[in-house]
Amino acid sequence: MQMRRGIRDYPFVGVVLLTALVGIVLEVAGPPGSARWVVGGVALVIAALQLRGMVEALRAGSYGVDVLAVTAIVSTVAVGEYWAALVVGLMLTGGEALEDYASARAGRELTSLLARAPSVAWREDDDGDLEEVAVAQVGPGDRLLVRPHEVVPVDAVLDSADGVFDESSLTGEPLPVERGRGDRVLSGALNGASAVRLVATATAADSQYQRIVTLVQEAQESRAPFVRLADRVAVPFTATAFLIAGLAWGLSGDPMRFAQVLVVATPCPLIIAAPVAFMAGMSRGARGGMIVKDAGTLEQLAKVRSVAFDKTGTLTHGRPEVVAVHPVAGEDEDRVLAEAAAVESWSAHPLAQAVVGVARRRGGVPTAVEAREVPAHGVEAVVDGVVVRVGKADFVAPVAVAGDGGSDADLPRPAPGAGGTLTGHTQVHVSRDGRLVGTVVLADVVRAETPRTLDQLHRMGVGRTVMLTGDAEGTARRVAHEIGLDDVRAGLLPEDKVAAVTGLERPVLMVGDGVNDAPVLAAADVGVAMGARGSAAAVESADVVVMLDDLSRVPRLVLLGRHTMRVAWQAIAIGVGLSVVLMLVGATGRMPAFVGAWMQEVVDLACILWALLAARPSGDERALLSEQTRTGAGPAPAVGAAHGDQPATDPDRAPS
Repeated sequence: MQMRRGIRDYPFVGVVLLTALVGIVLEVAGPPGSARWVVGGVALVIAALQLRGMVEALRAGSYGVDVLAVTAIVSTVAVGEYWAALVVGLMLTGGEALEDYASARAGRELTSLLARAPSVAWREDDDGDLEEVAVAQVGPGDRLLVRPHEVVPVDAVLDSADGVFDESSLTGEPLPVERGRGDRVLSGALNGASAVRLVATATAADSQYQRIVTLVQEAQESRAPFVRLADRVAVPFTATAFLIAGLAWGLSGDPMRFAQVLVVATPCPLIIAAPVAFMAGMSRGARGGMIVKDAGTLEQLAKVRSVAFDKTGTLTHGRPEVVAVHPVAGEDEDRVLAEAAAVESWSAHPLAQAVVGVARRRGGVPTAVEAREVPAHGVEAVVDGVVVRVGKADFVAPVAVAGDGGSDADLPRPAPGAGGTLTGHTQVHVSRDGRLVGTVVLADVVRAETPRTLDQLHRMGVGRTVMLTGDAEGTARRVAHEIGLDDVRAGLLPEDKVAAVTGLERPVLMVGDGVNDAPVLAAADVGVAMGARGSAAAVESADVVVMLDDLSRVPRLVLLGRHTMRVAWQAIAIGVGLSVVLMLVGATGRMPAFVGAWMQEVVDLACILWALLAARPSGDERALLSEQTRTGAGPAPAVGAAHGDQPATDPDRAPS
């Protein structure tokens, strides 16, 4: 079955194989010379067809080594080495099949992403009945059932109590993740062993997985500048091959030497090895949750000299988190947090749930009743029979001053770095029955992996790391100093970031995630969008999309580019080097043309196998991964709350 499909897809390969079979029969039982006419004739027809294609390619401005193969066929037929000519013909006709196989092997991670794209969904109607519909028919608000081990068809929120999903194809993280009711579930995630119900939040076209599929399709169709450079290497290689062949003929007076040289001078590495290496590199990136849109991006990654970062959402988590709870003397920290969370649970403020989440993890949230929210100030409620207020000082302090707990000035103040690196903090005050009892401190915390990532980039030879942010100068410089950045540019608008990037040493890699990062990501030599949940504008403008909010992927990207380029050059060097050696051997007349033709096939196969090494991690990447595992860089503490003083506003923060 596979052989039949292969012959159907590559008919000229079938013609060559059939010719070989007929030729063998004629050699054994046919009229004298008949095998030469049949085998040589078919080889010349293949050469003629190849010549026509070569002329069309030359008119289009593309150079290659086809002229060597055509000349090799003609010369071997002319000197009577018609079987060698057929082997060269097999190389030409089978080259496309070999390239397709090698590219499929190299890009199987990319292909698997496309193959897993869901095409149908189970939609539940108002009566609870299920119908199978095309995924394109699903719209926001539709209730869906995802059966065990099925792929989530569109972006949705979980409507079941809980669920377990495998997101490895999206993020590169191997461990399943647990989700609770109301949590977001990305399309493309693989459901666990239990059926779950979801509510769609987007159409298939606007869902995360379809965005990945689009990126992968662009990646598969891309062509690296390096590959075009490899094509140009064919011109001097061709000239060198003809020079060696001509000298061998001229010095020996034997035209057979000319044919013996040219049959080993048809290097597929210049045609196949480089594209295979780049496809393998992009596949390797996809396996690690890094979608490289264009093959040329790998070439730029290998040469990166400067790396620029957005701050909010990139170097930091981009959201305030609870970093400390400061009770007044005599008060219990857990009680202050629990009472604050009980009151905040009534708030509609998006940050209030952070305090609630932290309290739940610490031991639970008591019930609050008779809640009353004062917009932009705070919330008041009754907790265990006492009135608790949570919010800003001008909301809580007047009550506190009237009691015996003292004033806001008596509260302990957070020190920079308390509970985490502070990039501007918010204080949420708490009072109980008119008595000030404590303060909850929130901050936008630097990612745990940020300092290690910057250190690794420096050790890898990146000359300069820069923060580009719209945040205030003081806050930005404090963060930059704490994490080891070389330079910081604060108070920038999007157009200012573009100007800053153009002034850095090229190539420049820029990392960001927000809507306002789209222009600078497009302006950089390599734009990297952080996280599957980053803004659509950033994802579309970037050259690489990191599917997990993990900054440690950035040095891995640089190593991926370097490894891919190194393997591509090595594959070409192996092919060209071995071909030159074989040409010199052929020039001596010690290697028959038929043997030389098969030796060239061996060289081609060796080069392609070497190019596939780009799909495997390099030694540097393995060492980097080992170091990251040892240091255990992971997520920061839980998300924090609202209604406090000194809100951590940041012009960098944009909706996504």
